[in-house]
Amino acid sequence: MSAHTTPVGPLTPHLYAPTPARPIRAKLHRLTTEQRVTPHEHPWAQVCLSATGVVRLTVEHGTFLVPPSRALWIPAGVEHAVTIVEDADLRTLYLYQRADRCGPDVARADEPAWRQCRVLEVSDLLRALVLEMDIRPDGARPGPGAEDLQRERRIAALVRDELRRARPVRLGVDLPADKRLRSLCEAVLDDPTRHDTLDGWARDTGASPRTVARLFRQQLGTTFVQWRQQVLLAKALAMAARKLPMGTIAAELGYASPSAFTAMVRRSVGAPPSHFFAQVPSPPPV
Repeated sequence: MSAHTTPVGPLTPHLYAPTPARPIRAKLHRLTTEQRVTPHEHPWAQVCLSATGVVRLTVEHGTFLVPPSRALWIPAGVEHAVTIVEDADLRTLYLYQRADRCGPDVARADEPAWRQCRVLEVSDLLRALVLEMDIRPDGARPGPGAEDLQRERRIAALVRDELRRARPVRLGVDLPADKRLRSLCEAVLDDPTRHDTLDGWARDTGASPRTVARLFRQQLGTTFVQWRQQVLLAKALAMAARKLPMGTIAAELGYASPSAFTAMVRRSVGAPPSHFFAQVPSPPPV
């Protein structure tokens, strides 16, 4: 985390509280890399979309990069913090949830998947619907009239349908409970190319490479190499949102050639970069 970032509290969520009458509320905040939103939680579910720029949302056991091509579902009651990777127009949806239910009006059998954070692909329709939603806070003058509210409810029904249909994407990066290992992981997230090997990262923590490797297996159930690949994949997706050439992305992430980078992407997601990044849209108007 940069020493020059300015922590800010939750961004006026009380002015956008969803209700049975207004089951989905939308808001827009323009945030810069000098800002970070401190840890907080809501009694309702939340969907975060970056219309432009890239944000990182961190929860207790993981972190997620959200470029314009993806959205992040956060269940009610989950504490989260927001870091601005690139200046962003952050669109947030708040979804009313009954106390005994979770998800965008899904069947009970499907609820377990929605009780944890998940990254979702954003369809063109979902993006267009979100951009059409009323972002006026409670108490705004003029407030929404009867026709506005009817339109909002119709859009909300389509938004829930698109969320149910959205394909989940394995782009979250797990974080450990062990303080030493978490410090190392957060350093990798901030600057994943500082060291090429585990030995270099281990030196920064004062632990032996063997100890760090053991902690990765115990805490995260994976190897350091596999975990770092998930970080690089998320970073690559954020860079692709800026329409950078694949060769530039590969070089900036420390790969000797585009072919080596392509091989990593294939191993991680089972598809070449040309397919995986094909759905990254150009920044939409706001």
